[in-house]
Amino acid sequence: MDGDDENGMPGEDWLTTYADAITLLMAFFVMMLTFAKFDIPSYEAAVQAIKGNLSDEEQGPTITEQLQTELLDVVYNVYGGQDAMNITTDDKGIVIELASKAFYKPGSATIKEGARTLLVDMGEMLKAPKYSVYRIDVEGHTDDDPISTRQFPSNWELSAGRATGVVRFLAEAGIDARRLQATAYAETRPKMPNRDENKNPIRENQDKNRRVIVRVYPMDFADRKRLQGPVEVQIETEEQDEGGQGNAVTAPESQPTEAQPVEPQ
Repeated sequence: MDGDDENGMPGEDWLTTYADAITLLMAFFVMMLTFAKFDIPSYEAAVQAIKGNLSDEEQGPTITEQLQTELLDVVYNVYGGQDAMNITTDDKGIVIELASKAFYKPGSATIKEGARTLLVDMGEMLKAPKYSVYRIDVEGHTDDDPISTRQFPSNWELSAGRATGVVRFLAEAGIDARRLQATAYAETRPKMPNRDENKNPIRENQDKNRRVIVRVYPMDFADRKRLQGPVEVQIETEEQDEGGQGNAVTAPESQPTEAQPVEPQ
């Protein structure tokens, strides 16, 4: 019989094919894990390229590319938007930089009225269903000039106030609060040196270091499951009316609902 050894026992040639298949599967899943955790835009582009090769049809832009294009439209359609907001990408998704001087008065975390139009337009766009599984992380950054006021004892409170102010603005605009996160960095992550070799402030660099960063990127599968997973619903029954505990049922998975505006405390 083919594959048998000289003693008539089954051969082990099949192990070579089996080992090759397992190696290929392992390489495939390692590649998928690498893309999923470290370079989501490249992963999306690779998927689009594979689809194009299989179907011989030209593929359109990825969701992240669409997001970047729409954000750029927001910037260019508002007077002064190019000076107030800068749109770039990194290995996770979209990076939106809000210039401090365009959005805030010095030492303040209150968003200027003239800058609210940009945030309103950005919020309306990010509410679209196709972006419902995108996280929105907001970072507050300052320069290294110290601040000491009753409202902001240090740059930590100032950067936190600016970051949470943008998060609250987006939540009140109707974006699901579970997609939002605020982080304060104070002066710990400057884009450029705040001071020269003689410790004198470099004002132009300090202006660039005072900023708010909004990062928009696809959620991982764990976050999507938490956002879209089943919800426990308590159903009242006659037994419950008579002192029973009632029956708990699980509602089917549904799309995330938008958060309702929160009134200021």
